[in-house]
Amino acid sequence: MHRSYQSILPTHNKLLQKRWDTTYYDEHRRKVRDAVPMVDTKAPPTYMHLHLKLKKLQLEEERLATIERDNRILLEKMSYIMRTRGRVDNRNNYEYKSLNREKRQRELLRVTKENQAILYRINMRRPEYSHKKWQEEWEENQKFMDNISHYPQEWWIRDQAEKTPRTGKEEENTEDEEETQRQKEEQQKKQEEEEKLAQQQKEEDEKKRKQEEDARETRKKEEQRKKKEEEERKNKEEEERRKEEERQKAEEEQKRKDEEEAQKKETQAGKEVPVEEDNSGNEQNVSHA
Repeated sequence: MHRSYQSILPTHNKLLQKRWDTTYYDEHRRKVRDAVPMVDTKAPPTYMHLHLKLKKLQLEEERLATIERDNRILLEKMSYIMRTRGRVDNRNNYEYKSLNREKRQRELLRVTKENQAILYRINMRRPEYSHKKWQEEWEENQKFMDNISHYPQEWWIRDQAEKTPRTGKEEENTEDEEETQRQKEEQQKKQEEEEKLAQQQKEEDEKKRKQEEDARETRKKEEQRKKKEEEERKNKEEEERRKEEERQKAEEEQKRKDEEEAQKKETQAGKEVPVEEDNSGNEQNVSHA
């Protein structure tokens, strides 16, 4: 095989040249195969703590556990209500306490009374100007203007009425219609005045009722306050009386103990006196002997 090998360079031994060329080529192929790229085209590294978030899973498990516990408690309550008649406690006996409530109520009553007095004075005040007098003066001025004017008032309407002759029946119908219209207007005005008066009366009644309710509520609260103060005073007197009785009992007990101690001392003193006399008699006998 080495004889048929055609070397690129001149050589005197084809066998060795073939082996050298084969070695060089294999080395070249190995370098090409093991060549490292200058540009990194590999996928970026993956980190488990970014994809698998254990803290988030823990929080989610705790949230689900809380929801499960609340649902279980709610289910137990519902089952208890279904098994029994249930219990409802919606009473609220809390009494709103305020240090200046009474003062604010008195101030509110005072302001309400002043407003009512002002409203009464406004309603009872007679007007300074009279619309009837104004109307009479206006009519009188109209007469003066009609006297000094060249043409009478609304002369074009009168001319038109004179140009269009009317029959007696039409005039009667027109007068009847005008009279009917005037009566309707008067009735409507009267009805409006009655409604207005009724509305005013209703408002006054409502205000009086509110005032009475406020006064009743105030009296009730005042009675409750007085009753509470009376109870507190009685309790205080009872407590003081009980303390006085206890003090008297303690004094009597102490006095009794003092008397008992005094009696015991007197008794002991009485017992010691004869013993001394006997001892003195013995001493005298000894001396005589």
